[in-house]
Amino acid sequence: MADQKIFAGPRIRRIRNAKGLTQTAMAEGLGISPSYLNLIERNQRPLTVQLILKLASVYKIEPEELQAEAGGSIAALREVFADPLLSGELPGDQELLEIAEGAPNATAAVVKLFRAYKEQAVRLSDLSELLAREGHATSLSSARLPIDEVRETFERRPNHFARLEEETEAFAQVLQPGDDLLGALKDWLRRDYGIVVKVLPVATMPNWRRRYDRHSQRLFISERLSPFDQLREVAMEACLIRCQVAVAAEIQALKLSSDEARRLARFELGRYAAHALMMPYQAFQTAAIRARYDIDVLRSRFGVSFEQAANRLTMLQRSGSAGVPFFMMEIDNAGHRFRRAGAQGFPQARFGGGCPKLPVHAAFANPGQILVEAVEMPDGAEFLTLARTLEGPQGAFSERPRRTAILLGCDIGFMDEIVYAAALPAGGAGGKAARVPSTPIGPACRLCERVGCLARAEPPITRPLGLDEMVTGLSAFDFQ
Repeated sequence: MADQKIFAGPRIRRIRNAKGLTQTAMAEGLGISPSYLNLIERNQRPLTVQLILKLASVYKIEPEELQAEAGGSIAALREVFADPLLSGELPGDQELLEIAEGAPNATAAVVKLFRAYKEQAVRLSDLSELLAREGHATSLSSARLPIDEVRETFERRPNHFARLEEETEAFAQVLQPGDDLLGALKDWLRRDYGIVVKVLPVATMPNWRRRYDRHSQRLFISERLSPFDQLREVAMEACLIRCQVAVAAEIQALKLSSDEARRLARFELGRYAAHALMMPYQAFQTAAIRARYDIDVLRSRFGVSFEQAANRLTMLQRSGSAGVPFFMMEIDNAGHRFRRAGAQGFPQARFGGGCPKLPVHAAFANPGQILVEAVEMPDGAEFLTLARTLEGPQGAFSERPRRTAILLGCDIGFMDEIVYAAALPAGGAGGKAARVPSTPIGPACRLCERVGCLARAEPPITRPLGLDEMVTGLSAFDFQ
């Protein structure tokens, strides 16, 4: 059997240095020449199986130690070089392997430094947010990926685009969809652009929701999607064709810094336009007011999903014809927040959205149910919130797709206009008559100073930790 060759020069050098041996002394113990050992340490000669066995016998080294992969270090280095500050300097896998193998201690130091940098960036972001709440403008900033820039841009501004609303209303006049918007869109795409819509099975489209083949003029939609999401994907494609001038104008107004950010914004605006086409503004707003913003009534009336109807409620801010100023947030069951929007911008300063006590986290334990709760911030601001899980794409038997939940909220002052307020328990505490009991929450653990919170996940940055050995508080992070 041919010998298996292994290049492990840096590992041999580390073992020799750890044992305090010179190259001459180690070579003598292995029965090879110092020059040959020097070539091995510089990865110019391989280790054979016989030499590995000799190392194991003479220096009591496990063979696996010589053959171990630097996978963990390489993965950590990939994370380092994926940072926006270094994204243009990303080495290839071979170079990363050489770094990890040739300088493991330096690799560990770089990774440690990077993680400290990320921690400081998070703390600076928390501090900037805290100062903004107190009315102090800051110029603190950190490197952002294009997706972060787009999300922050959309979160800060009202979730209403007047030009897209006007364009989709004109588009609806052309389509004249009646009760079959999907059929009208398919006919329009085929008649005006020669585009044929086809729904394909998972085996044919394993990785895509939607794909447009320019050569065959066919728009493919995945069968994983619900009928509501299939309609939205077709509507998105049609709106990006029909409303391209309005979309381009809105992208320019956002003043994004890169082509990738503008491409991502185009996708988000196409999604907005699709919702506006599926749920025309005036008809939807009128129905919402009459139904007292009952999302299940609205989703049934307009043939959309719960998520689509809830999302549309945050868009009803037309001048002179505005609805309740809702805001929304979507998270997955690991707590990642990846979509936030608001009728007047997401209320980051007033609401935060990072508290683990919000009902959106409890929604995963009650799938399909609407959880209604009044919540109160430390400064006394109160909000009516409702949360529900969403279905998402259908996974195969062997898959575990990510499931998400949505939180919809508004100021408690609008509760009389909303059907969900009936689910709140009545109370008489406080100065108001029949005051609704509220769950005390905070903007995020690092910015919250509520004492004895059983849900606290991190200490506040504004207080020193309490390290009294004689007293242990209820929270995992006691502070003074």
